[in-house]
Amino acid sequence: MSNEQQKETKMELASEYDASQIQVLKGLDAVRKRPGMYIGSTSAQGLHHLVWEIVDNGIDEALAGFCDEINVVVNPDNSITVKDNGRGIPVDTQKETGKSALETVFTVLHAGGKFGGGGYKVSGGLHGVGASVVNALSTELDVKVARQGKRYYMDFDHGHVKSAMKVIEEGLPETEHGTTVHFKPDPEIFRETTTYNIKTLTDRLRELAFLNKGLKITIEDLRQADHERKEFHYEGGIRHYVEYLNEDQNVLFDPPIYVEGKENDITVEVSLQYTDSYRSNLLTFTNNIHTYEGGTHETGFKMALTRVINDYGHKAGILKSNETLSGDDVREGLTAVVSIKHPDPQFEGQTKTKLGNSDARTATDHVFAATFNRFLLEHPDEARQIIEKGQLASKARVAAKRAREVTRKKSGLEISNLPGKLADNTSKDPEISELFIVEGDSAGGSAKQGRSRLTQAILPIRGKILNVEKATLDRVLANDEIRSLFTALGTGFGDDFDITKANYHKLIIMTDADVDGAHIRTLLLTLFYRFMKPMITHGYVYIAQPPLYQVRQGKFVKYIDSDEELEQVVSSLQPSPKPVIQRYKGLGEMDAEQLWETTMDPENRHLLRVKLDDAEQADKIFPMLMGTKVGPRRDFIEQNAKFVENLDL
Repeated sequence: MSNEQQKETKMELASEYDASQIQVLKGLDAVRKRPGMYIGSTSAQGLHHLVWEIVDNGIDEALAGFCDEINVVVNPDNSITVKDNGRGIPVDTQKETGKSALETVFTVLHAGGKFGGGGYKVSGGLHGVGASVVNALSTELDVKVARQGKRYYMDFDHGHVKSAMKVIEEGLPETEHGTTVHFKPDPEIFRETTTYNIKTLTDRLRELAFLNKGLKITIEDLRQADHERKEFHYEGGIRHYVEYLNEDQNVLFDPPIYVEGKENDITVEVSLQYTDSYRSNLLTFTNNIHTYEGGTHETGFKMALTRVINDYGHKAGILKSNETLSGDDVREGLTAVVSIKHPDPQFEGQTKTKLGNSDARTATDHVFAATFNRFLLEHPDEARQIIEKGQLASKARVAAKRAREVTRKKSGLEISNLPGKLADNTSKDPEISELFIVEGDSAGGSAKQGRSRLTQAILPIRGKILNVEKATLDRVLANDEIRSLFTALGTGFGDDFDITKANYHKLIIMTDADVDGAHIRTLLLTLFYRFMKPMITHGYVYIAQPPLYQVRQGKFVKYIDSDEELEQVVSSLQPSPKPVIQRYKGLGEMDAEQLWETTMDPENRHLLRVKLDDAEQADKIFPMLMGTKVGPRRDFIEQNAKFVENLDL
């Protein structure tokens, strides 16, 4: 194309781009056009976000002191009903729109009591677009408001008014007030699923009840034959939350410490308790929003905790004058919940879940430090336990410092000399590189022979690795198998972990399909969760699914993953000759070619990606299954043994 032709083409394109191409989306059309901008995604996560938006409106009433009960119902058709006993959405005319406030709230974006004007001093929602967005993304929505002796009703169709607001009942007692919203998500928007997960709903509603002491929240699932109903009501608030998190742990003192105070209109609540664990579990919240990435309130809490413990330790003569405990030392074994209510929270970070307000750091520090210092003075035995635990952590940290250096990222030549017999792949592109962690030398040998050398690295491990849930950091780093794994990955671990340095973007656990194999998988997953959690959250960790059977009949060969499939395949074969069925008890029974065909070949293999949908539940389940307390583990096994089939002993 000549220069003249290029100029003409550019001029034509420029002339085509005019005002007629600027699309103006009216009302809630923008929400339906780009729903992800308003609720994050149209996956299951976005589906559940609709419930949170409506529940948040009731929470705001509770924060303002006008609501003490919220009821959530999952109806048989997967629609949702949320009822609160707050003041009820106003029904008088909103002067800017000329419509009732009720209609405005459900049809106009950014309309509500969260944007100034004295509606709410503190609001729980991130965006304040809740009701209108839920309306826009539902096939149907209806709302009932009880206030000032009357019950009002209005309904909508795909976000549009179906029938105008009307009074459907009069003469209500003064005690009857609140809002009931019923909505059904639009399957055209939520194409992945419109089925609500009762566990997801239950866990979040329980959390909200913990974070708002005195508020009663119920959830009822009418899809179940027994109409299961659960009620959450905690007068102790986050103190009960800490007890819930530690119910399977051995605690150093009971009940948990609880602190509440206010500074510069910022309400601060902190509850903490120490266990005999080597891990810490710190959850932070701002206006009921889980700040996964932490922020200024978390910084204020950590600074105060470290300072107060060291000050007390020196004054009490427990710490030597030249001895100072680090933040990591004093947080070992700590379970804590920090919840603040801020009138104007500023969120930042990749997922907008990191608090940025500097005044939150100061308020949290001051409020927590004063009460925590008084607790240590009034409870010298508990104070000594906390400090002595920190001293042990400090000694372990010093011992681990030398071992830590061994796990720093090494060059390819150095990695080849690692214990653990790592057979690295030839490609240095992490995106196509896979590390198979293989149980046993025999299976490791077959995997090395059968692998694709360009993309697949093999690291055999001998037996069961150390249970990191019961070990100090120096013991963890002294373990050859774990040290080899850390070094091969190249990411570092714990606070030093850097996902961008990962040598492999697929970490595949390949163990036998028996009890020992399951135990080894659990030990490895515990290790990843505690020391390399971003590998899980980024979707880099997988579990290989080796077949259970091989069926042969003449030239016909098929690998089978379940007893049901085996029965189907065998029944479909001609009776002659009799099919030969081989049951694989371990990976070592397969030769290199079989292992490649069944478990390693990207064209044929089945991999399970390990997900971390609920960090809080994971933090509870790992100590229960892998920790020092035997009772909860025994109870879990007794309750769930009936669900185990085909157990290999």
